[in-house]
Amino acid sequence: MSRFELQWQISTQDENKSIKEFLFEKEISKTSLTDIKFKGGYITVNGKEETVRYLLQKNDFLHVAFPKELPSEGIKGEILPLHILYEDDFIIVVNKEAGMSTIPSREHPYGSLANALIGYYEQIGLQATIHIVTRLDRDTSGIVLVAKHRHIHHLFSKQQKNGGIQREYEAFAQGLLAENEGVIKEPIARKKDSIIEREVCPEGQYACTYFEVIRKFQAFTHVTLKLETGRTHQIRVHMSYLGHPLLGDDLYGGSRNLITRQALHCGRLSFIHPISEKELTFKQELPVDMHSLLQVEG
Repeated sequence: MSRFELQWQISTQDENKSIKEFLFEKEISKTSLTDIKFKGGYITVNGKEETVRYLLQKNDFLHVAFPKELPSEGIKGEILPLHILYEDDFIIVVNKEAGMSTIPSREHPYGSLANALIGYYEQIGLQATIHIVTRLDRDTSGIVLVAKHRHIHHLFSKQQKNGGIQREYEAFAQGLLAENEGVIKEPIARKKDSIIEREVCPEGQYACTYFEVIRKFQAFTHVTLKLETGRTHQIRVHMSYLGHPLLGDDLYGGSRNLITRQALHCGRLSFIHPISEKELTFKQELPVDMHSLLQVEG
């Protein structure tokens, strides 16, 4: 699929709407319509090119082709292992291993998930830039949602703001939590004099994390966590604030005696597919390094 396309057969309820009105209801913005008109896209009805003023009739076949996207500048495609859990014309859901950055950085310019996706796009003939919907830290493992086109990313952004994308994490918190469940509502801001580290700060952005204990071990507590917000390092900062940093997370006070990366894994992802409007749920078991700790401690 060299360009992104959408199509609909018009029903009675949309009869006599202009194409412009219909597409606005489908969340296609005025900017996108301008791009379609002037940057190489097109709109047809029953195979004939039409303007957005055309009034739709029942059973009309409306076809919208967006301009071709330019591949991401500055990100080189690489042929890397890519664990795809699901893929269609609109989205890809992948399981990211710990140690792989989501996007390249100055410290890690190659080997990222974005590099792997561009390499994969080149293999399948998809001309698109990278649209990461649910980003994970380099050393956090688990499920990542990717949109194949900016319009799909736009729809997911609206869904995120409305709480429609749900992620559930598993983590090993240092020590034994006093409460079996709870909520952490503490604002988070960038730490002064640091470009990476965050901290709980009264002037920070609202952040809310829900936690529930799965099991307590001698040295740590196995917990599940859900996010109401998605601040950078939110789980790591909030658990450290509680006095229970994640195992392996030395940036926020966690011990590396049992594991050498933060013991955090996104194991469940749910969302409404922006085109089919069906709810999709994906699950991914703990990776070997975290699962092995359960065996030792168990």
